[in-house]
Amino acid sequence: MKGKVIIFSAPSGAGKTTIVHHLLKVFPQLEFSVSACSRPKRKDETNGVDYYFMSVEEFKKKIANNEFAEYEEVYKDNFYGTLKSEIERIWKKGKHIIFDMDVMGGLNLRLQFGDNALAIFVMPPSIQHLEMRLKSRETETPESIARRIGKAEQELKKANLFDKIILNDNLETALKEAEALVSEFLK
Repeated sequence: MKGKVIIFSAPSGAGKTTIVHHLLKVFPQLEFSVSACSRPKRKDETNGVDYYFMSVEEFKKKIANNEFAEYEEVYKDNFYGTLKSEIERIWKKGKHIIFDMDVMGGLNLRLQFGDNALAIFVMPPSIQHLEMRLKSRETETPESIARRIGKAEQELKKANLFDKIILNDNLETALKEAEALVSEFLK
């Protein structure tokens, strides 16, 4: 059984997670794909809900066993990926998959799923706006914010490789646009 996949990608802080959570409430036929990662769990995160948290060694073992549909070393020893078993689990339930992932992971999945995929890039209003959002989370060090902003500048250059771009300068407008795109794709 194969369903459709909807991929939301953006730099950290652009609002993709907020949009994805909204869409999960609106479309019961969607299920969130939980990514695997090797970064430390934040205090408000739950294993198996936010991410499948694993050590760098566990992650590398799964890579060697070809257990990922896609993965990337986003920062040194900081891996993120989509487990094939997660995709199969959701499709077995007869649902379509919605992904919330970094830009390179989103492009990698887009290539794999072809016409069965809709890849949407969430565009922040500005780099300064991204930096402000990351600081307001109070989960990042100044060094990690600087690293994420540097990465965001590169990711913004890849926006035109996605099927659609949503400018998130007004959340209500962005949510409505996302609903319309997903509704049309699932028809």
